[in-house]
Amino acid sequence: MTPDRRPGQAYAEVIGDPIAQSKSPAIHGFWIEKLGLDVGYRAHHVTTDGLKSYLGERRDDGDWRGCNVTMPHKQTVMPLLDRIEPLAKRVGAINTVVKAGDGALIGRNTDVAGFLEPLLGQLRDTHYFRMARILGTGGAARAIVAGLAGEGFTLVLAGRNPDKARALLDELDPGGEHHVAPLDHFATPTDFAFDDREGCCDLVINASPLGMRGQPLLAFDWSHAPPGSIAYDIVTDPVETEFLADARAAGFATVDGLAMLIGQAAAAFNHFFGVEPPRQYDAELRERLLA
Repeated sequence: MTPDRRPGQAYAEVIGDPIAQSKSPAIHGFWIEKLGLDVGYRAHHVTTDGLKSYLGERRDDGDWRGCNVTMPHKQTVMPLLDRIEPLAKRVGAINTVVKAGDGALIGRNTDVAGFLEPLLGQLRDTHYFRMARILGTGGAARAIVAGLAGEGFTLVLAGRNPDKARALLDELDPGGEHHVAPLDHFATPTDFAFDDREGCCDLVINASPLGMRGQPLLAFDWSHAPPGSIAYDIVTDPVETEFLADARAAGFATVDGLAMLIGQAAAAFNHFFGVEPPRQYDAELRERLLA
């Protein structure tokens, strides 16, 4: 699919600064192709200074259905919208703008649904205890904290600044009995003796950019993970991070960043075009994204 479209064709976009690295056009384009839809999807570079004028122009474009929003606009776009869905308001960030039938611009957050999607099999089970160790306190962590708190998890949020971690937990789930830790606490081995984890659900999540191409590696010693934990890394470049490789070598199940990326895109696709994406082709889509 080319970024061009014919006049009168409905379309959606992904906006950000930078934007060239976005995989969203490949994902949405794949689904459009499989469904044979006469719609378009493209990347569009929008700076912070240009965000207000961009939305003003698109508001008046009858063919525009909305946009996905990536960094650095997930929070700065919020005051420019007409309505914010409750979940996005709670998270304090939006990643999808949808133009409603009345022309109103509605802010949504599909990152929460996208993050939880590969865990739905586990979440359908009944557990007597659920705990997640979340590494990172940036924007992605907000959606993850909100999603897991809503699923009954006790959270350990680790960051370079534990005070920031505590403030984030207090903001997003003030009634929860959660914990904070310095990020480097997990870098060195522990001899902690975990209790019986049968009937528990344990997650270890990299919600930081550490391990991404061009970034330092995430220092995490897997002796800190309870037996049976699931390792989840939201980094998508590379998809196979050292964090996941080390987890697998230590015997843990893993979930990579493409799972969340495809999951959040699926929810947005439905908002834009009114149809469910053809998820039966997920394996083929992953191959295309990894090519």
